[in-house]
Amino acid sequence: MKRLLLLVLLFLTPVLGLLAQPSTTVSGTIRDAEGLALPGVNVFLKATFDGATTDSLGHFHFDTAQPGGSYVLQASLLGFVTAERPVTLGNEPLRLEILLKSTPHALGSVVITAGAFEASDEHRSAALNTRDVQTTAGALADVSAAFNTLPGTTRVGEDGMLFVRGGAAAETKIYLDGLPVQNPYNATVAAVPARGRFSPSLFKGTVFSTGGYSALYGQALSGVLLLNSTDLAPETQTGVSVSSVFVGASRTKRWERTSLDATLDYTNLTPYQHLLPQNVTWFQSPSGVNSSVGLRHRTGQAGMLKVYGTWSQQQLSVGQPSPEPAGTQRVALRSTNGYLNTTFRSPLRRGWSLQTGLGLSRDDQHLAPDAVRLRTLEQAAIARVVLINDSAAARWNVKVGAEMLAQKVNQQVQPNAAVATTYTPSFMERRAAGFVESDFQLSDRLAGRVGGRGEYSALLGHWNAAPRLALAYQTTENSSLSGAYGHFYQTPDNTLLLVQPNLRFEQATHSVLTYQYTHDRQLFQVEAYNKTYSHLTRYDGRNPRNAAAYNNSGSGYARGLDVLWRDRKTIKNLEYYISYGFLDTERQYRQDPVAAVPTFAARHNVSVVGKYWVGNLHTLLGATVSYGSPRRYNDLNNPEGGYNQGQLPTYQDLSLNASYITRLFGQYTVVHLAANNVLGRQNVYGYRYASQPDITGSYNRVAITPTAPRMVFLGVFISINKNRAADVNERPE
Repeated sequence: MKRLLLLVLLFLTPVLGLLAQPSTTVSGTIRDAEGLALPGVNVFLKATFDGATTDSLGHFHFDTAQPGGSYVLQASLLGFVTAERPVTLGNEPLRLEILLKSTPHALGSVVITAGAFEASDEHRSAALNTRDVQTTAGALADVSAAFNTLPGTTRVGEDGMLFVRGGAAAETKIYLDGLPVQNPYNATVAAVPARGRFSPSLFKGTVFSTGGYSALYGQALSGVLLLNSTDLAPETQTGVSVSSVFVGASRTKRWERTSLDATLDYTNLTPYQHLLPQNVTWFQSPSGVNSSVGLRHRTGQAGMLKVYGTWSQQQLSVGQPSPEPAGTQRVALRSTNGYLNTTFRSPLRRGWSLQTGLGLSRDDQHLAPDAVRLRTLEQAAIARVVLINDSAAARWNVKVGAEMLAQKVNQQVQPNAAVATTYTPSFMERRAAGFVESDFQLSDRLAGRVGGRGEYSALLGHWNAAPRLALAYQTTENSSLSGAYGHFYQTPDNTLLLVQPNLRFEQATHSVLTYQYTHDRQLFQVEAYNKTYSHLTRYDGRNPRNAAAYNNSGSGYARGLDVLWRDRKTIKNLEYYISYGFLDTERQYRQDPVAAVPTFAARHNVSVVGKYWVGNLHTLLGATVSYGSPRRYNDLNNPEGGYNQGQLPTYQDLSLNASYITRLFGQYTVVHLAANNVLGRQNVYGYRYASQPDITGSYNRVAITPTAPRMVFLGVFISINKNRAADVNERPE
């Protein structure tokens, strides 16, 4: 008998211990948008077995013995959107009031598509994801080059940046995790195209808005490219890259709630440029070092802290054809850039969530065109906070936030290296912005977004107010019609503010109308738009350093039609898209004496991008064909023809690539071969004219062409994966 009692006590001891632990009472009521009680709602603490079901009055009640701390309470019911609420368990009972939004009808999944191509959600004009950027022929894994194949852009080969719907490159801003990037491109010199600073593998999604974009973003007259970085790395791995122009290594370490990655690349084009013919003389081939460190840490059940820092250094010296008697202009560049991006997001109480971040940048460029010496140092800090409430009501939400910028730009100008005389212009900018926005659904078929943004510039001494509105109507199960309208403001370029800081905001007004059809891996989109510009900065082109001649009397317009067709269905293993853009634009700004078509705008732009997976060869083949109608230029030898009335030859390019998937030393390996401008077409981007006419009264000129007839790239990328081996027979996605 004693032994039996002892066994019973031994069995009951842990049970009694559990019963003795302090418990927390969780209770509350769940209702719908109309305030009616919802019976049968499943309510529980995520990652536990503790929960209950609401009764006929919508009440729930349960006790939990989980240790104190942060948890997520989930409420779900068929026909309603699942709600999650962060809670903190302790000794005090919790009483909650939860509102469930009804699930919209299947035809009511209305998404605002006006002006937006989003890669992170295929139901929102899916266009380019990370693999698209890496495998698009002609892009060479550059984000901006890949997006230049989409409608609404003009391929400006001598620049390499994004020119959107008649706007200059500076009118399209790039955001990383919600923070604007002050210097998103590597430094370069005239007629040598720039590349973006960020690798496409850094991102989980991209949104390219070519007009009518959200009030959460500003300082862009034409469009924004939003880059959303990855969260926790999936696993620990090491990467090694060897190519014709660079070598690199990367290391990623993954823990349960944290991942840390680091990269180091060294670029030197000297061997490559000795092997292939060049159109320019390289006194020092482009070379440099780029390094980055990224930290991701999950906080609580749904929070995420991200820290990303990069540092790069580069130099080059090039001799470009010149119309002057010397025949060659030598330009040297040396630059360093440091950038730090820190963001944090987390759920709060009562349906609110927080997104905040801080960005720091320092860009130092030394430029030496012939005997001139020019140094520009830009330092900037930007902070941003956004509060979002998705539980404000069943059919609308609230986003409210603020942004602060502090920026200092210093310049040292030495007109002649042999003379010590220098000029040191500079300016200090402090800018504040506030914004509010709401996505709403008026019915199962009609949705919208309304918002506004206000900014104040201490340097300019001016305010602005920018209202934004978008509506979308679901016409059928697979199609929708969208419209967007808004005002957009931007401070003048740094180069202008260094001469004359007493300017005002430049302004654009967007009107966009979009039709979209998407079904079974096929997408068709047509978008018409109209933009008007006002308060553009103008100055005297004969004396650009005359501050008294600067004013904001410039204006202009841009209107057109963009078409995109993407097909992943018709032919097995083939995906392709065709984009077309029609652009009608004129503007009078900067040194323009009259309104004219900008030199960077082409009336017609066409791109055809295709990728085909050859399973037996483990190879992904890619091709891109691009066409641009003649751009304008100002012909000094034909002044009677009018300003900017000269026409360049058409832009044409055929680029090919192939990615072969294999194993090297037992590790997953990609061998990538790419050739840009395969046919070697001598595209002309403009002309340089002599400063003085010759004895016949004509100005000598030379054509601005690519730095080389074609670009060939060969690279080997090895992923040393410790946890799972990738399948070389599967198409890379």
